[in-house]
This record gives sequence, structure tokens and C-alpha cells, in this order.
Amino acid sequence: MLSECGVQKQATVEPKIKILSDNRHAGHDYHLLERFEAGLALTGTEVKSAKDGRVQLKDSFAEVAGNEAWLLNAHIGQYSHGNRENHEPTRRRKLLLHRAEIDKLLGKTREKGLTLVPTKMYLKNGRIKLELAVAKGKKLHDKRESEREREMEAEARAGVNRRRL
Repeated sequence: MLSECGVQKQATVEPKIKILSDNRHAGHDYHLLERFEAGLALTGTEVKSAKDGRVQLKDSFAEVAGNEAWLLNAHIGQYSHGNRENHEPTRRRKLLLHRAEIDKLLGKTREKGLTLVPTKMYLKNGRIKLELAVAKGKKLHDKRESEREREMEAEARAGVNRRRL
């Protein structure tokens, strides 16, 4: 592309994102405070299985141990065409983050009541990424309040739609 003065402008390329798995329970069970994007160290059969969408993040969490970040309890199903080299579905997986991000996460998780919860696993420009959130657990009354707010918003939207007709 050329601008008015004849200088070449670079076109901004939007990264292509395909969501492989979404942890909707995280928003219901936790107050999500801050989000981070991390890469994952996966084996070949894990990558193929994840691209098929065989990922479950519901009960998973992350931790910082020994100056490294790890994803625990995430279930990536075995690859259907894998042989004896197939992976264990719920093994520990290393998260790829910058040192400053790991230090920040370590400081946050040492605070009382904060944890690391994976919210999404997605494919971005051919690489599998994980969205992590620093989260604080909700009490039962907080969950009820969130549900009440969601219902009120739905009723308001329905009322506006009825008026339009």
C-alpha cells in the first residue's frame, strides 16, 4: 500500500485465532483479575490431538515451581492414530513464559487466595497458546449475585427486543 506521499505502508496483519478449548467454569467459579498468554511445550501427538479439539480445561490449574510455570490436570485426549509413542492425557506440561512474567505470577500466587486458572487454549498463527488468568475464588453468594446480574441483563435485552417489534 502506498500513502499519499508515496511512502510504503505496512498492512497490519490480524493473527488468525482458532479456539481449541474454553474453560467457561473459570468465570463462574473465580473472579478473573489479570490475564496472560503462554505457550505450551507439547509432544507431537498432543499437538495433533489438541488441533482435533480433544482438550478439557475444566479442572486444570497452573503453578509456578522451581522458577518454571506448569499446567497441571489439563486433559488432552490421546491421538487416535498414535502408537506406543502416544502421550499420557493428564501429564504436567511446561508453560513457556518470559522470566519477568513468571516472577510476576509467582508474586501474585503467593498472595492469599489467588491462583492461576487456564481460561482458553487456542491456535494462534499455527502455535498452540494458553490464556491464563490470575483468579480469586468466588463464595457461594458471589456466584448467586453473578447469576442474578446475568438474568437481569437477559431480561433487559428481551424487553428491548420486544419494544422493537
